[in-house]
Amino acid sequence: MVAAAAMLFSSAAMAQGHRWKSYSFVEVQGGIQLTATDAPMDKLITPTAALSIGHYFTPVIGARLHVNAWQAKSGFNNLGRQIADQYYKWNYVTPDLDLLVNLSNLFGSNQNRALNVILLGGVGLNYAWDNDELQALNVPVQAVPLAWNDDHLSHNLRAGLRLETNMSKPLGLSLEINANSLDDRFNSKTNDADDWQFTAMLGLSYRFGRKTACCGNCHRVIETPPAVPQDTVVETIIETPPPAPRPREVVTTEPVSLHREAFYAICASDNETPNAVMNDVAEFMRQYQDVRVTIVGYADRGTGNPRLNMGYSKQRAEKFLSDLVSRYGVDASRITIDYKGDTVQPFPDDNDRNRCVIVDATGTKEVRTIVYDR
Repeated sequence: MVAAAAMLFSSAAMAQGHRWKSYSFVEVQGGIQLTATDAPMDKLITPTAALSIGHYFTPVIGARLHVNAWQAKSGFNNLGRQIADQYYKWNYVTPDLDLLVNLSNLFGSNQNRALNVILLGGVGLNYAWDNDELQALNVPVQAVPLAWNDDHLSHNLRAGLRLETNMSKPLGLSLEINANSLDDRFNSKTNDADDWQFTAMLGLSYRFGRKTACCGNCHRVIETPPAVPQDTVVETIIETPPPAPRPREVVTTEPVSLHREAFYAICASDNETPNAVMNDVAEFMRQYQDVRVTIVGYADRGTGNPRLNMGYSKQRAEKFLSDLVSRYGVDASRITIDYKGDTVQPFPDDNDRNRCVIVDATGTKEVRTIVYDR
């Protein structure tokens, strides 16, 4: 058994490497046992209980210190018509050191399966006492020599099989059946052959210091709590916040316009209010470089005649242009003049206001807007 365990340990260690995390466990069990003898088996069943603490060194190999105890029972039958079948009980405790071999992990790769099959074997000692019931029976000594009186110490050899639930969980349930080979005198009878004790127990275990998940064939372990060995590389994923919005200037154009009127006295071509009107036109042209200006001269139909009025309207338009260029230094190439005489009356309801110059300017202006791009 030791040689087989060494071979299994070596193969498992090579297969799993250092990625698998060993763990320990404690377990309590309860069930029934019977000690084989020449009596009906249903008469020999008694309760048994066990406590164990163990450790799994690899996914396949583990060991435990297991102590089970309570009562054992044996008896006699076919002793003769005058003597009825008789049975007796005694107490025992059996500490064992057991080797555990997880057959499911040995032949499979998924360590998160629902059920594991575990082979066990071990050696230990058995201590029995309180054999008073046998001494009180009406059994001929010559038929069954009393093997021990007060207490008895013997060896114990064990082999068995366990079914255990998912071993990646902290809590587990188990069903265990094992056979124990003890000294010939365990049941107080001697027949030159070892006595056999069979047990069947249900158990509840708690595992600690172990993995909680496995990524499949690689057997890589995620720890709980997350203790990171020094030789483990941990990949940290840091979420990068979205970039801050970046400002961008957008330039568009919008139309602009200016309308101004300058009025004159009869037969005059000098602007009555030159500064205000001309200043507005000059400032508008300086502000918007693509502005085009039209200056149109007019005369009133109520005085003079068409020939004279056409001359007056021409003089007024030309004089307005000349003053605008000389006084304000504007670009004359951006200005167009025209004159209508009295053929057009822009103010039909007010004759005197038709002695005028009307200035219209049009162009575009840039509109700058800040937008934010992600």
